[in-house]
Amino acid sequence: MAYKYKKVANEIRKRIQSGKYAPGESIPDQNQIAKDFGTTRITVHKALQLLMIEGMVYSKRGAGTFVRKDYSPDNGKSEFGKVSPIDKPLGATKTNAGKSVTSKVLELSARIPTEEEADKLLIKPTEPVYVIRRVRYVNGVVFAYENTIMPTAITTLTEDILKKSIYGHMQKEGLTIEGTHRIVSADKATQTDVETGIAEELGEPVLVINQLSYLEDGQPFEISESRFPYKTSQLTADITL
Repeated sequence: MAYKYKKVANEIRKRIQSGKYAPGESIPDQNQIAKDFGTTRITVHKALQLLMIEGMVYSKRGAGTFVRKDYSPDNGKSEFGKVSPIDKPLGATKTNAGKSVTSKVLELSARIPTEEEADKLLIKPTEPVYVIRRVRYVNGVVFAYENTIMPTAITTLTEDILKKSIYGHMQKEGLTIEGTHRIVSADKATQTDVETGIAEELGEPVLVINQLSYLEDGQPFEISESRFPYKTSQLTADITL
């Protein structure tokens, strides 16, 4: 069963795609939407946040929420996946809602962390960590190669979970992801990039995102490096001054 906010987001999305709310126009305020759906402003706020992530609407302080003038619905038809916005790292599955997101698991193992990993994750040198390597696909097209280090104490992972969504699994376990520190860079393709389909040949450009993510209590839970094909990847950020 979908969460209430997802139902609200789905209905607003349909109205935008049908033209009821045209590009550049404002949509009803949160109080009105809450009244229409018999829900709370908090639920409406979460629904609008989801649509902002999708690049469908934006919020203007003191004026309300508007349909983006440059919005062009693809209804999930684009063959390429979207990298989560630099300011909203929500993972491939949530960022590409409505599309088929699958994974090929290359490695799921456990070992003792390096000194640097233990320092970044704020764990003892003897606490084991998962080593996770997988290739992500969106609508059957290679989307990213991910290499992740995660303390085993955070949650229990299986290959089946890795084929789906780690973040989704964590949320079901009651873990709240608070944020992340991201470093975005460019690199030359390695042999691994070629083997995983991220690049066609050695030396071509690759988009790289390194991040350290943490839970609501401040505990770091993930060190990861994601590598993306340069031909099909782009980053977005919504900035309000």
